[in-house]
Amino acid sequence: MLWVTRSHVHVDRVACPWLIRRFVDSGAEFLFVAAKEVEGVAARTGAIPFDVPGAELGHHGDECSFDAIIAKYGLKDRALLRLAKIVNAADTDRPAADPIAAGLEAMASGFGLRFPDDPENVERQFEVYDALYAWCQVEIARGTRD
Repeated sequence: MLWVTRSHVHVDRVACPWLIRRFVDSGAEFLFVAAKEVEGVAARTGAIPFDVPGAELGHHGDECSFDAIIAKYGLKDRALLRLAKIVNAADTDRPAADPIAAGLEAMASGFGLRFPDDPENVERQFEVYDALYAWCQVEIARGTRD
């Protein structure tokens, strides 16, 4: 499937492609375009829009796009839900809501500076999300986080 979002990726627009590839669509392809072009690109290509205003897979209330994807696809993995709390806190400018959020925000900013090309940035950050997800799995197994 083809997916489309805004260019200049940051927390949610990296976390969502990771989530989609790992749990929804392993063959997913992503387009990163100017915000004003997302709707037109989606209409022309059939790509699924995410993390843009008005999208089903976007922000709704206190939930970020990562949360919307988890809900839409009925993902229940407890470690993934733990990761969602971190992503949400980092993406919604509420770093105090989770002790890991400020670190994730800092890494997203650093990767953005080092790798301004969106596809490269996303691919490089997948390792960060793989590692963070593994940490969440351990935390859940230990019973130290919900």
